[in-house]
Amino acid sequence: MRQAGRYMPEYRAVRARLAFLELCKNPDAAAEVTLQPVERLGVDAAILFADILLVLEPLGVGLEFTRGDGPRIERPVRSAAAARTLPAVDVEDAVGFVFETVRRVRKALADRVPLIGFAGAPFTLASYLIEGGPSREFLLTKTFMRQEPEAWAEMMTRLAEITADYLNGQVAAGVQAVQLFDSWVGALSPADYRDFVLPHSRRVIGSLRPGVPVIHFGVGTGGLLPLMKEAGGDVIGLDWRVELGPTWARLGHDVAVQGNLDPAVLLADVPAIRRAAREILDAAAGRPGHVFNLGHGIHKDTPVERVKALVDIVHELSAR
Repeated sequence: MRQAGRYMPEYRAVRARLAFLELCKNPDAAAEVTLQPVERLGVDAAILFADILLVLEPLGVGLEFTRGDGPRIERPVRSAAAARTLPAVDVEDAVGFVFETVRRVRKALADRVPLIGFAGAPFTLASYLIEGGPSREFLLTKTFMRQEPEAWAEMMTRLAEITADYLNGQVAAGVQAVQLFDSWVGALSPADYRDFVLPHSRRVIGSLRPGVPVIHFGVGTGGLLPLMKEAGGDVIGLDWRVELGPTWARLGHDVAVQGNLDPAVLLADVPAIRRAAREILDAAAGRPGHVFNLGHGIHKDTPVERVKALVDIVHELSAR
């Protein structure tokens, strides 16, 4: 999860000379940042460096990233008319720089490890468009989807099409697996997920090139996981708020799971990290289909040495 980032001095050195959007749009720099964790940590896969909101910029809503405040939408979508008039997006023209980053990373990796691509799921993209940035309660989004259900469905359909095109473009450029991030969908009830979200996430996953593994992940989704499985994905991502063993059993062992170490554990000492990693591996019980991972992104204050220690610990314990 979010391998590259402010916890790495190599990343901070790149960011000292490039603003965030500049970095995303510079294939040389984005490829460099993608490769940094592979070289430093010895992980089993590379994760493409990009951002889930890049596909929103060509919608003309005014995407910007402000230091300390994160992403902002200058012209939020707050009416049915605005939702219905979102333009079509040619992803090759709009985000071709991401596909070029993929090609450069694949060449540099020379098949040492696979490359994972990703995109934001329609609900999470819609919530940014409506709220104008991150939110705690998503009141504007929830109000819009209930008061304007037809406009909501039209907007979600458009976002699903864009997301599927974006992921298929990454696959065509060379990524070997993709992850659909529904970062904010945990704010919804199961009933709202079923009615307002599931069909659109299913549309994305069903539109992807066959044979490419799909990881489906959301934050705070303990009550939504069976529905997320219904929406699709070869792998269901688990955050740290659920127990891996019982949750996997509830989902069924016909689906793989990814997760789910609390990122805060990496702020503790190495013996504590080892105990926590062993608990998760014990819960997986050596069953095929478990991808060890954090339950969300690495905190910026995490010492790189602790992340490296985790990778080494998981390799050691998995080999046993």
